[in-house]
Amino acid sequence: MTLPETEVFSQVQPSIIATRGPEAWARRQVVKRRLALGGLCVLLAGAMIWGIGAGAVHIAPGEVAALLGQRVGLGEAAVSEPKPTILWSLRVPRVLLAVLVGSALGLGGAVVQSLFRNPLAEPSLIGISGGAAAAVVLFMVLGASLPWLAGLTEYLIPVAAFLGGMAAVIVVYRLATTNMHTHVSTLLLAGIMINALTGAIMSLMIFLADDAQLRSITFWAMGSLGGARWQTLALIAPCIVPGLVILPLMARTLNVMALGETEASHLGVRVQRMKTLMVLLVALGVGGAVAASGIIGFIGLIVPHLLRMAFGPDHQLLLPGSALLGASLLLAADVLARVLAAPMELPIGILTAMVGAPFFIWLLLRDRGRRSFT
Repeated sequence: MTLPETEVFSQVQPSIIATRGPEAWARRQVVKRRLALGGLCVLLAGAMIWGIGAGAVHIAPGEVAALLGQRVGLGEAAVSEPKPTILWSLRVPRVLLAVLVGSALGLGGAVVQSLFRNPLAEPSLIGISGGAAAAVVLFMVLGASLPWLAGLTEYLIPVAAFLGGMAAVIVVYRLATTNMHTHVSTLLLAGIMINALTGAIMSLMIFLADDAQLRSITFWAMGSLGGARWQTLALIAPCIVPGLVILPLMARTLNVMALGETEASHLGVRVQRMKTLMVLLVALGVGGAVAASGIIGFIGLIVPHLLRMAFGPDHQLLLPGSALLGASLLLAADVLARVLAAPMELPIGILTAMVGAPFFIWLLLRDRGRRSFT
């Protein structure tokens, strides 16, 4: 049994310790984790079916199943056009993009909160999303003046997003950390400063942009999955998938680091190397998500909190669960963005902000209430 599990077990009621023992408790935790992750997988599958079928042209679940079966050679689907074309050219790429972006934002939020030991940390609040967005807008406007980049713009946008997000998180981390300790107040102030700076850069680029660039930048900055295509998935998957694969494998390391960085280093964890790798993977994933969908805030804040309140702080459940729940929530937001103002489409960033901002205020009030009793 790992050290974090031992620490958690020591907090269990003595009667449970006496009657069940640590091994039985550990087995219960494994079963609980598997059931929770299984339920989140079912939730994601249902959200994907909903996302594929919902829209201006409704595709029933039976038609979706028939078309998917036809694609894998399980018979012919009696579904008339334009539903097959809409399904494969628009809906499926959009749903897969929502899964990638939502999982990157949810997982990134869980990792950032754990690394900074701050439940209010989130990729957009500490400047990662803003830095990535500013770099993309800068590249979209200034890159258009360089003819030799004309054929490479689509491929270089994810690179620009990664570099911008990485630069932002390095600045925030350096400002907020002294003597191996991250100060929460300084972290939030540094995030506000980075967001203000990146907002100013984006405003300057909007001022310099032509009409076509201005329209695309404005809609993109509010967050949208409307540009989802198979080519988009091919471009951003290499940015997001490595983090989705590697970060959950580092859950035990984060459990140990939760005891304190000094204690973790004494237990053999290479703390700085692990933190650097995690930050790189988060910046890469969030940068890819921003490049594909624009700024979609609060997913990384809401999702880890919901999972902690429901299942506790164990990162072996929190990290993969945040990816699954983040994907499901973004899929739900995307469906609502498509149907609430049909045939128009609302920017997803507006919907997530309308839900996330009150949630953030509630967290601040709850934290203030706890401090008043200490």
